[in-house]
Amino acid sequence: MSTLILLRHGTSVWNKENIFTGWTDVPLAPEGEEEAKEAGKKLKNAGILPDVWFTSYLERAIMTGVLALQVMKRLWIPCEKHWRLNERHYGALQGRNKDEVREEVGDELYWAWRRSYDVPPPPLSQEDPRHPRYDEKYRNVLPRLLPDTESLKDTVERVLVYWKGRIVPELKRGKKVLIAAHGNTLRGIVMMLENLTPEEVKKLEIPKGVPIVYELDKDLKTVEKSVID
Repeated sequence: MSTLILLRHGTSVWNKENIFTGWTDVPLAPEGEEEAKEAGKKLKNAGILPDVWFTSYLERAIMTGVLALQVMKRLWIPCEKHWRLNERHYGALQGRNKDEVREEVGDELYWAWRRSYDVPPPPLSQEDPRHPRYDEKYRNVLPRLLPDTESLKDTVERVLVYWKGRIVPELKRGKKVLIAAHGNTLRGIVMMLENLTPEEVKKLEIPKGVPIVYELDKDLKTVEKSVID
């Protein structure tokens, strides 16, 4: 048996301002920090203490993991960060207010960009200074792998590459694994664990700062799922 803990980052500054965030590296809001600490308290009280944890390159996910683990007195456990656990890249929408975008393009296109499985938003230009190719965090990533926009399908595919290569081996060793990441990256993992269809995953919501725990058998099939709320 192994244990997988999924933890979406707490409320960020741009979540509060209703702005498309994606790969933009914004911090947690004060209430997001409290949500992360509360998640750590819930896991500690439930006796679910991770042995290793994984997170993205983005501060809001990293700090959610750090604050939760600090409460659990588990800051010493191994951590691996990877860009494949980053949030979905929202292309040229990043940094824009969601209500303003909706008013500009209309409901049909807005919801296609937000909630479809395979329709990406408009891409960032390769020359746009917001493009990840200009960010020091990604200097060791092949430029052809860096997205300028992503659909949910694109996000799921890149996350599952990392899932199979790095996270599955730890689970197969019987480890308790924490993944502190983002709504869309965690949706990809849940989609795989629960065999959801593209239509079903479109409707899936991952709550901020709430640990979701899967007990897995030796074949990494779900034996039990619990939400520690």
